[in-house]
Amino acid sequence: MTPLRSAGAPPASLDALRADLDAGLAEDARAWFTRALREAAAHPGTHGPISVWELRLAEAGRRCGSRHADAVRVLLLHAARADAAALTRVYYQGTADERRAVLHALPHLVPGPDALPLVEDALRTNDTRLVAAAVGPYAARHLDAHAWRHAVLKCLFTGVPVDAVARLADRARGDGELARMLTDYAAERTAAGRAVPEDLRHVLALTGAAPAPSSAPSSAPSSAPSSAPSSARSSAPSPAADHGSTDHPHGKES
Repeated sequence: MTPLRSAGAPPASLDALRADLDAGLAEDARAWFTRALREAAAHPGTHGPISVWELRLAEAGRRCGSRHADAVRVLLLHAARADAAALTRVYYQGTADERRAVLHALPHLVPGPDALPLVEDALRTNDTRLVAAAVGPYAARHLDAHAWRHAVLKCLFTGVPVDAVARLADRARGDGELARMLTDYAAERTAAGRAVPEDLRHVLALTGAAPAPSSAPSSAPSSAPSSAPSSARSSAPSPAADHGSTDHPHGKES
């Protein structure tokens, strides 16, 4: 897959994405991609009910394959000079694959916090691919401490590896409130006889706090609390029912 970002690292440069695509795409896919980039650059913004570059976003998976579709879409969004308003429209009208590409494009296209509602929306879903894309460099730069802590907890209880969280070590260091939340979550799991995830222990160590308690015996009562931490359950909105689906509301292909 064309790498958009190594775990915990800054986003791949646009030049690096283009080089990977030039090397990895088949000849017909590369020709389509080159034409689509030219169209997006020549006709940015909105033209009519839907812009030509938005149609190309929908075609990217079929034309270039799922392995390269994210990178293709990020570069098309950049060529179209999509601003926060355009990205918001694409996100809410798009498939899950298109939403993920929008999230990956944010650090390249939106310098300020204007697109934070998209990150927050993705973090309310149970689509682990969207959650992983949402905790990238844009979130690291713009989420406030409270929202960022809950994003880390969301990764833990949805099974998204915490390596996906950009600048994890920097933001977790010395964060006593994050340590408290993690310790509470570990205690809930221990009381329920569930294993404490190694990722939780890793993040707790990054905060500088004491290690999480060890897991309780498997004979612990089954009526113990849910695996989601109470601190996250109490403040995080319920996931939208349709966010885990890749079906497009208007029948666009991915």
